[in-house]
Amino acid sequence: MTWTRREFMVNGALTAGAVSFAGCASAKKENTVTAAQPSARISYFEANFGVTPEMIHKVLARSLAHGGKWGELFFEHSRIGVVSLKDSIVSEAYTNISLGMGVRAVVDDQIGFAFTESLMLPDMLQAADAAAAIAHGADAGAVKPQHWLDLKKHWYDQSVNWDNVEIARAADLLRHIEAMTRAKSTEITKVQVGIRWTQRSILVTASDGTYAEDSQPYAALSLTVVMERGGEIQSNWDSLAILGGFETYTDDARINKLIDNVIKNTELLFDAVKPKGGEWPVVLGAGSSGILLHEAIGHGLEADFNRKKISIYADKLNKKVAEANVTVVDSGENMNSRGALNVDDEGTPSQKTVLIENGVLRSYMHDKISANHYGIAPTGSGRRESYKHYPNPRMRTTYMENGDASFDDLIKDVKYGVYCTRFLNGQVYIGAGDYTFYVKNGFLIEDGKITAPIKDVNLIGNGPDTLSKITRIANDFAYSEGGWTCGKDGQSIPVSLGMPSVLVSSISVGGN
Repeated sequence: MTWTRREFMVNGALTAGAVSFAGCASAKKENTVTAAQPSARISYFEANFGVTPEMIHKVLARSLAHGGKWGELFFEHSRIGVVSLKDSIVSEAYTNISLGMGVRAVVDDQIGFAFTESLMLPDMLQAADAAAAIAHGADAGAVKPQHWLDLKKHWYDQSVNWDNVEIARAADLLRHIEAMTRAKSTEITKVQVGIRWTQRSILVTASDGTYAEDSQPYAALSLTVVMERGGEIQSNWDSLAILGGFETYTDDARINKLIDNVIKNTELLFDAVKPKGGEWPVVLGAGSSGILLHEAIGHGLEADFNRKKISIYADKLNKKVAEANVTVVDSGENMNSRGALNVDDEGTPSQKTVLIENGVLRSYMHDKISANHYGIAPTGSGRRESYKHYPNPRMRTTYMENGDASFDDLIKDVKYGVYCTRFLNGQVYIGAGDYTFYVKNGFLIEDGKITAPIKDVNLIGNGPDTLSKITRIANDFAYSEGGWTCGKDGQSIPVSLGMPSVLVSSISVGGN
């Protein structure tokens, strides 16, 4: 039999089944959906893999066989493409297909979870049996009639399809970007550019009646340059990640901006100095400084850490945690951002969640389990890496809202300090919020003016303490369009972040 490439991407995923399992309430936002029976239209997984509503009902019922209160099925079909170019040579090129279903059975805090790489009914029933064997209850829940989740608004184009992008076409794009990069500086000695895309189709069904599907077009382009000046070698990199199609990465204006930023930030390192070590005022630049907000503060506001009393914020709901000019939001409603979601991985519609409002902690990020624990509706924050994992509360696009100061207002009163513009790797201890971050690019601030570029700098502090020391917030908010990926409990998911420039009265700065 002969298949087109698209038919291969779909049918080639139907491989031999395998089952795995592991052990470890629900509310709906009614005003965002309209109801219709699943039989009124055909899901992606019924059209392509023959998974009917009747099969789903049988598997859900089996997941509750040992007294489960609530059951859930998560179907996923992901098609991944990767191409990398090093100095004009294709160093990596492949496609990968992932297909399967995860089943979760829940009784209070008990989670029975299993997954199968086969969508044949006997294999799905076997996975349901494995999950049900872990979650035991006295009275089994019932499988309610399934109702389509019909969204009133989408946060990215559902017609985008990366399945139609050939490896050769992507390689040609990377060669074009490399040529554009090399043409900008004779000091460039090496260029590495790569692109990775994932066309992710999901279907979430649950015994509470949830029936939601989505098509998510993830892609990220990365660029690294190595430059040499007077025998000294420096390197830097950046990335571009937007939920959209291939044309996003053929936009020369957008690509030129990425290239110019990487070259500029590399050139700065040739003249960079180390600041004096100590406790100094720190200005966190707009955009990518949001990674510090994400790591040092955002994780502590995920509801599972607070439900288990791990987070320092566990007893601070409706209490002051920052000055009145600080408002922090986590949202899936940011058009085409890497952290945008139409629905989360539990089938809950995306929404905007205000975490800190005018300095007061107002909400955590909730999945269905934590929402049930706190007696509220989920915030659309239930996320998972793939069908091989069960979800937990995770960030989407985490950001701080604008203030009323100008950027110059933040700088002018600093006698000595640092201005940080780009961060690389960092670590955070979730419970206490202690963190350390490596600053790739930044500048000294001396006598109220930005002076020399800096390098080899670490910021060491505590998230809640840093939050409380934000004294001024500029009105220059920016999203970071980088390919940010968040890790938690062994799962990695795409996220976005952003913030305006802020002045923190003091952070420990590692330098000379």
